[in-house]
Amino acid sequence: MNAPERVLKAVNHEEPDKVPAFETTITNTALEKHYGISSGTNLAEVYATLSKIGKKGMELLLKSFLNKEVVKGVMKPLYEFHHKAKLDITLSMASLFPRELLEKGEGFIDEYGRILKFESYEDKQGNVTIISGYRGGIFENFEDYEAWEPPDPHWEARYINFEAGKEVQEEMNNIVFSIPSVGALMECTWEGFGLETFSKVLRHPKQAKKVFDDRGEFTLEIVKILAEKGAQIIVLWDDYGFKNGLFMSPRNYRTYVFPWLKRICDAAHKHNCKILLHSDGDLLEIFEDLINCGIDILNPLEPTTANPNYDIFKLNEKYGDKLTFCGNISPVMLARGKISEIESYTKRLIRELAPGGGYIFSSGHSINPAITVDRYEAMVKIREKYGTYPIGNI
Repeated sequence: MNAPERVLKAVNHEEPDKVPAFETTITNTALEKHYGISSGTNLAEVYATLSKIGKKGMELLLKSFLNKEVVKGVMKPLYEFHHKAKLDITLSMASLFPRELLEKGEGFIDEYGRILKFESYEDKQGNVTIISGYRGGIFENFEDYEAWEPPDPHWEARYINFEAGKEVQEEMNNIVFSIPSVGALMECTWEGFGLETFSKVLRHPKQAKKVFDDRGEFTLEIVKILAEKGAQIIVLWDDYGFKNGLFMSPRNYRTYVFPWLKRICDAAHKHNCKILLHSDGDLLEIFEDLINCGIDILNPLEPTTANPNYDIFKLNEKYGDKLTFCGNISPVMLARGKISEIESYTKRLIRELAPGGGYIFSSGHSINPAITVDRYEAMVKIREKYGTYPIGNI
């Protein structure tokens, strides 16, 4: 069974050959070295070079996004790395593109107005991993937001990226499943302002509605186009909460976000396309809302929230027939726990969630630089050993 068949069978609550696996991101140079494959171009070095030539550098970068062969050249080593890391799903990008380069190659401002700067992490073995970290938004008020040129959902690069990913997948004989991802409604919205400034916008319902409607229309149009082009699953990046609860009240989500989320899910389903929602945090207060909106897959179901009732096993008992669960292996456990703890917990996830399909194996957030090779492989080996259907006694 190839990767697309395996994933789609599980999402449809049927049993594939084995439990499929996914990670939203792997930012870990030690793992790249271990598997002998670099995940791709060093963006920090590229952006540093381009920033030296000012606006021309940004023009060259945008031009590269429109060149399918260049995009495929970046994607192929990343997809090969994910396959070596025993993952079935890998992602292409339909939004979150840079809009402006920061001076000295420090990072960029993306099309949502978010400031992202490159950060360097060195592990105990001297492996250096570069990530882009969120450093705030450029909008100091609603007027700043209104003056920002809105992103164009019809920009060709979004769909060249999708097509390039599918072509690389096919060239690799479908051993990975390339699915597109797009920023959605909440996370990209507040991050363009920063949480404090965004909270002030929420005090003005007309302003809040305008911002969320802009994001909703943009995301909906991209999802429609991707689904029409044959996307079978689309990832929505849209954190709704943090470890102690939601970013805003359930009432505000129900007013501004969920009407759009339902329209997005309906548009995807019209073309037999599934929606995978990635949202960190404790979502218990809005969990049934998410199901009613029509999402098909939820990731990562963080196991480290402050709410003991935000528990994947309890949620699976109640909603397992309505949703595919994806994730839940604690990154803290993976970074600091004993190998035996990792093995025991991952066995439990497979034993309790995988029978009958409806579960995708994944961490409870991502694979960060603090996770050592032996701990990552301990997790992977459990899936390889016990994740074959029919699931036996573990």
